[in-house]
Amino acid sequence: MANSAYLKKYVENHPNNKMAWYLLGKEYETSGQEGKARYCYIQAGSVYENFESSKIPEDLWMGYKDGLLQETKRRENRGRLLRKIGVVLAILLMMWIPSAHAPGDELTDPLLAGDAADQSIDDGGAPAGTDDDTVNQAAPTVPLEGPVFTAKGYFGQVNPQGEAFSGLLELESQAGRKIQNTAVLGMARSGNWLIWSDDMPVVYGLTQSPGDGRVTIQSYDSAGCRCKPPDVSKLQSKGSKWIIRQESFGVLSSAILQYKQTKGDWPSSLKDLTGAFPSNWLAGSSKVLKQSFDPMLEHLKNASHSGDSPKSETLSADKGGFPPGEQPYFTEPFEIIVDKKAHRLAVVSGNIIVRSYPVGLGGDQTPEGHFSITDKVMNPNGKDNGEFGSRGMQLSDTNYAIHGTNEPDSIGKDESKGCVRMGKKDVEELFDLVPKGTKVTIGKGILPTLESVPKERFTLGHREEQTNPHRTYHWLD
Repeated sequence: MANSAYLKKYVENHPNNKMAWYLLGKEYETSGQEGKARYCYIQAGSVYENFESSKIPEDLWMGYKDGLLQETKRRENRGRLLRKIGVVLAILLMMWIPSAHAPGDELTDPLLAGDAADQSIDDGGAPAGTDDDTVNQAAPTVPLEGPVFTAKGYFGQVNPQGEAFSGLLELESQAGRKIQNTAVLGMARSGNWLIWSDDMPVVYGLTQSPGDGRVTIQSYDSAGCRCKPPDVSKLQSKGSKWIIRQESFGVLSSAILQYKQTKGDWPSSLKDLTGAFPSNWLAGSSKVLKQSFDPMLEHLKNASHSGDSPKSETLSADKGGFPPGEQPYFTEPFEIIVDKKAHRLAVVSGNIIVRSYPVGLGGDQTPEGHFSITDKVMNPNGKDNGEFGSRGMQLSDTNYAIHGTNEPDSIGKDESKGCVRMGKKDVEELFDLVPKGTKVTIGKGILPTLESVPKERFTLGHREEQTNPHRTYHWLD
């Protein structure tokens, strides 16, 4: 532990440096102080996953640690060190290869076996910049029974020392306590995209002993583990409800952030978001939105206060006002991407495709670039079966819009005058999924050619008047 004092000093001055937390955790783990190491790994987040599951030479990260120590001793070289950090992380990203591991019926990960008596960092004090309350939140004595759900990219195997471990640490950081039972839903992948759907299977579960922290991984994928897994039907049913609830959370958080960005202040109640046109940030309400507005608002405010400004459109993983284990899954607000080549419109959150619909376009007449939804109107020009269908969403201050159509055979073709045409069910679901202010990007070759819509469409109720009889829309169709 000769270097621990320097590393603790460094994380005090640089609390957002995840690599520094990881290196401090390695120091504690080497000395057998598992509780302290565990806390540091939670702070390290994805850096822990990358290094523990990668074939990276030890001298690479050891050299990084030496650089941190020198930085603490010689503050005047801070600029040079930060450049080195960038180089090391770039090399890390290029070299990272998840280790291949197909689980059997059960796997036990010794990395997660902690010392039950060492649940706080007490020998020598907590790392600088922390306090006892913070440490107790990271690893309290009363675990959360669960099951707590999450979703991960799953490609036929699970790496217990990589995504499984880091995912559990992330959930525990959000919940503020140990989690006894975690269920992971598997998202398919297409290129760099992960595909969210209403039928994501439960692919594996993690059971953590409340005594010694030892974690058992149970695969529910018979092909991946080459085993006969236990019946997962009850767990799958709960997972389906979690999926629906998380979609509502994503819609609500997106609307609150768009309102804040436009108005400069937070909405005071759900009614601020569900007014009549043109105050229809949300197309309507629901029981979930009513119940979750206050905790979601607190969650987003906490994210803003922690340094993740809503303007950056990235949410931090804080507890907010949600019960432990029920935090929002989507960390970025919903956006729309239109691919002119694939004739697809997708609703995305970061690299996750939440929906993917076929659309009709206008070839070169459909503009490319970045827009936002400025108007959301039902029954444009007073009709639900006219050229613009039953829903219309104007793109910025232009004559282009995303709307329905009375020519359904044009979907998938270039027959419009520039607008984005959608089928009736698709445009009505999109109208309820994305709030006013949503960013829209139109380009070529940016989406996979796939369709992803649920069996039961997302819909909101309790609508205010959202027609606009005072304007005749002259969109280019």
